[in-house]
Amino acid sequence: MLEEGSFRGRTADFVFMFLFGGFLMTIFGLFVSLVFLGQAFTIMLVYVWSRRNPYVRMNFFGLLNFQAPFLPWVLMGFSLLLGNSIIVDLLGIAVGHIYFFLEDVFPIQPGGIRILKTPSILKAIFDTPDEDPNYNPLPEERPGGFAWGEGQRLGG
Repeated sequence: MLEEGSFRGRTADFVFMFLFGGFLMTIFGLFVSLVFLGQAFTIMLVYVWSRRNPYVRMNFFGLLNFQAPFLPWVLMGFSLLLGNSIIVDLLGIAVGHIYFFLEDVFPIQPGGIRILKTPSILKAIFDTPDEDPNYNPLPEERPGGFAWGEGQRLGG
């Protein structure tokens, strides 16, 4: 839902979020001796989605109803109940919060600036170029093929 909602038509920004999150998780993972960061990365995506959709109602196993911003914390609590380490979840939440803050919160504050800017090389690779309004396609590329009926009238 994050890809189809917040990042619709912004593939380069989505890739940049992946790169930024992966870089931070790798750095932070070194300090807590984590090698496999897939779950943390998933929690980061869940955190960003949940903060961008604060009014979505969630239901956890039919037992617990809550708003979307609590989803990462509910998942962390469930992980704790299963006896897993919550360090992975906390890492994902922390990296997701850093991205959300730098992308969505800080730029709209008084005196705030947009720190995270997608590099133009990523935009050139992943985003589709704007269509030229003066482009006239060849007849065989037009829907329906050739423009029939634009010739001269017979017998007249």
